[in-house]
Amino acid sequence: MNPEFAVEILKMTMFQAVSLAAPVLIAAMVIGLLVSLFQAVTSIHEQTLAFVPKALGIVALLVVLLPWMMRTTIEFTTLIIEKMPQMVK
Repeated sequence: MNPEFAVEILKMTMFQAVSLAAPVLIAAMVIGLLVSLFQAVTSIHEQTLAFVPKALGIVALLVVLLPWMMRTTIEFTTLIIEKMPQMVK
């Protein structure tokens, strides 16, 4: 395996990881920001108020995005398996 091919595989892997993690992280950030804004406006500083909406939002997002995430992961895994013969050269 030449260095260019290894860098290409590493680049594809990093892009795959970021593209799968980004929607969940962005949703958690937005929900956390909205809850913090709500807490600042109402002067309610309850810890469960910060956790429960974020957990429910992430679970709901994962339920919606799970088919896409699985399809993307399976396609990426298939691509890597197809490129395995090129890795031993």
